[in-house]
Amino acid sequence: MKQHQQAAKPRNLTVLTPIATATAVLALGLASPAFAQQEAKEGDNVVVVTGIRGSLQQSLSVKRNAAANIEVVTAEDVGKMPDKNVADSLQRLPGVNISTSAAGSGGFDENDRVSLRGTAPSLTQTTINGHSLSSGDWFVLDQVGGAVGRTASYSLLPSEIVGQVVVRKSPTADLVEGGAAGTVDIITRKPLDFKEPLVLEGSVQAVHSTLAGKTDPQISLLANWKNDTGTLGALVQIFSEKRSLRRDGQELLQWTQISPTSDLAKAKPDLANVWYPRLIGSSLFEQERERKGGSVSVQLKPSRDFSLEATYFNSKLNASNYNRNYMTDMAANGAIGGNVVPDSYTVHNGTLTSVVYSNKGTAANPLRYGIVDDIVREGAFAKSQFGDIAGKWRPSNDLTISGSIGKTKGTGETPSQGVYEGDVNNSGVMYQLNGMGSPATVKFPSIDTSKFTGTILDWVFGYSPATTSDEETYGQLDAAFKLEAGPLREIKFGVRGTNHKRSNFAVAQGPNWSNTEPGTANTNPAWNGTTYPGDFGKDLGGDFPRNVWQLDRSILNEWGNVHSNRSKDRTYYPDMFNLTEKTKAVYAMGEFEGENWSGNAGVRIVRTEGESNGYQILPNQLPGQNLPAFPWGGFVQQTRIENNGTEVLPSANLRFDVAKDVVARFGISRTMTRPDFGALGGTVSLTDETHTGNGGNAALKPTKSNNIDATLQWYFAPRALASVGVFYMGLKDYVGYGTSRGTFIDSRASQQSGKPVFAEYVITSPTNVDADVKGLEVNLQMPLGSGFGWDANVTLADSKQKFGSCPHTQTSTSASPCDMLGASKTTANVGAFYENDKFNVRLSYAWRSDFLAAQDRGTPLYMAAIGQLSASFNYSITKNLVFTFSGQNLNDPILKNYVYNKDQPARFYANGVQYYAGLRFKY
Repeated sequence: MKQHQQAAKPRNLTVLTPIATATAVLALGLASPAFAQQEAKEGDNVVVVTGIRGSLQQSLSVKRNAAANIEVVTAEDVGKMPDKNVADSLQRLPGVNISTSAAGSGGFDENDRVSLRGTAPSLTQTTINGHSLSSGDWFVLDQVGGAVGRTASYSLLPSEIVGQVVVRKSPTADLVEGGAAGTVDIITRKPLDFKEPLVLEGSVQAVHSTLAGKTDPQISLLANWKNDTGTLGALVQIFSEKRSLRRDGQELLQWTQISPTSDLAKAKPDLANVWYPRLIGSSLFEQERERKGGSVSVQLKPSRDFSLEATYFNSKLNASNYNRNYMTDMAANGAIGGNVVPDSYTVHNGTLTSVVYSNKGTAANPLRYGIVDDIVREGAFAKSQFGDIAGKWRPSNDLTISGSIGKTKGTGETPSQGVYEGDVNNSGVMYQLNGMGSPATVKFPSIDTSKFTGTILDWVFGYSPATTSDEETYGQLDAAFKLEAGPLREIKFGVRGTNHKRSNFAVAQGPNWSNTEPGTANTNPAWNGTTYPGDFGKDLGGDFPRNVWQLDRSILNEWGNVHSNRSKDRTYYPDMFNLTEKTKAVYAMGEFEGENWSGNAGVRIVRTEGESNGYQILPNQLPGQNLPAFPWGGFVQQTRIENNGTEVLPSANLRFDVAKDVVARFGISRTMTRPDFGALGGTVSLTDETHTGNGGNAALKPTKSNNIDATLQWYFAPRALASVGVFYMGLKDYVGYGTSRGTFIDSRASQQSGKPVFAEYVITSPTNVDADVKGLEVNLQMPLGSGFGWDANVTLADSKQKFGSCPHTQTSTSASPCDMLGASKTTANVGAFYENDKFNVRLSYAWRSDFLAAQDRGTPLYMAAIGQLSASFNYSITKNLVFTFSGQNLNDPILKNYVYNKDQPARFYANGVQYYAGLRFKY
């Protein structure tokens, strides 16, 4: 939000000298407040800086004057950084981590989740204008089952809506609870904040994705009006942003151990307990993302003592997608699953790193070596909306009363999945793992992977439809009373109440037996001769199938509509739940101020009353009950578990002016985060082929964190900061993961046999454990003169679970035994910019080290270290018209995952580079 100002009267300014520039580089190591300065002489002209430098100065001013430790990004920062959503901007702040997806969907080219200080995104609270924000997810596995989280999807939040973003690392008692690690508060633009009575601004851009090879339009418009007296204003904003996405990948799925009691292990004892990837696939994902929505805000301020504002926001991400995967199947009857002794193999670090199976199948006795999934999800979407009314009244000079009421709702839906799963028979198969250096080498030596002919329909599966809904109504009332009682200058107190509901629904589709013949090619969809794009996998390297057949998207979708049974009789209760949470909170705090110091202290008391309603499949009818039958056998029993508790959350923050330009901060607090919905829901998501699954735990307690935060900040020049900080989080009842065994219905075997089949499954489920995080943040931001400037920060975090979820293996293969989800040991950012009256350019690079990204099918899924390079360029054609050009992922990073160690790769993804170009105008 650029503001043009007239030159003020001459005043003293601190100017950065060349000596000071050199000294600042040493500032963090010396931690000395000494600094070479020179004062502007009386009568010198004063330049009021706008643009990037002006917004940086505004951000630092807010940060410096805040009572607690915060980070700030302003609207001009967002507008002139190479950012398309809020998460992109936040990743450049010290202590902030980002990830490109929720747990179930892999990784993409747009940042989607935010976390703080080496913790999982679930421990970071996202609010908008101080209240909760509900959002849905577009990917089916994030809508249903144990992966359903509590975090907000930033892909629904375009940067255009932002006035300011405040990251609160040390809490105060008046802050809404929910962020054990911290809170990100997105503050939208306000009608009365604009200087001119009438403002019209917007942008028209085109985005080009190099891998998808497509160019799409992006449009945003804002109109703001306020009356001459500044007592009434109205803002309307709309956006429509389309983007084509393509992801080339190799996926190594369902890592499994060879049973020591199997015939294969008996024949080859050195294979007992060895890990191997069941599926190694050539994965092609394509999607059209179209983000549409807007906001309306009306602000009334008839006097300086009274104001009222009403805001409505709605954002919908249409996210239809098509995923193809041509995979080995080492658990099939031609390979390990058939206890067939390999022609050759190698074992390293408890892992089957290479194996060769020549074809031993015949037309009369076919053997399977591979499997193919083509899955189209037309109409998938995610949506977020809220309506809020907030007011403030000052009945006297000493008393201020404020309050708000509102409702927020998020939805996600996959209306249908068109699924064709085909068997690859009589092909033979071999693979060679190449660690994390390149994708695995994979061959099907006896067939042509580009030909659909000969593929056998195996099955129709998947949630179809699947929906998720999340909503919260809230209300709060706050009061602040000024007084002069020694250092106590103000007391605050307030109450807040919420009613939160989360639910989902899923149908487990299967073949339509009236017109579908699994096990044959008789009812296959028509193939029009198409294969993967000719440049598939060009950025990944390695040697694996690239010239692979694919079904036409529209043909597959229609085939799925005809050959799939999506009756509600197939409602899949094990992956469904509905939760309610009612909270009541009260707080009281005092604001203190003395000579060269200030601070606050208070306590927040929160009562949570939760109820989890899930389902359990019982093998037998309970005595005296008439339970409904489950379609795959057994009987459905609804479970109801209450989970209530009261938490006392004290906090205190002190701010000291150590010297004119040096501020020291210290904070101590207790915070909390409620467990993810999927963890509480009690659902159990099963993989029938491997008899593994993920489950929930409705009795989980909230995570509590005892926090210490200390920071020394040196504002050694205008728009300059050198700081160093340390932090500690002692987490009690952190949600880790452990394993257990249980008996469940095998739906696939039950369907095939025509009678109920139960089996023992190994279930990975959440459990409460203790953990701690300690770390160091170093930050340097400084202008260099003549329009140049740069910034850099590093966060070091040491996080560890103390017991409970450490993955156990029977071989030397192991991960770091107690890694916490989302915890990178090192996060670093560096950026540089140049700006003059006509144009500006900015480069940014963000890097984070390895971290545990998710629990996937009972095994850990680590993300390897990754860095992203972005750039932006803006040129002012006139004072009202600016040409913009930016690029994201300019280094074309390859996203890489592994399982227990780097001898066990799990994913290789290439998403390409994205370029944006267009015009931004303001009148």
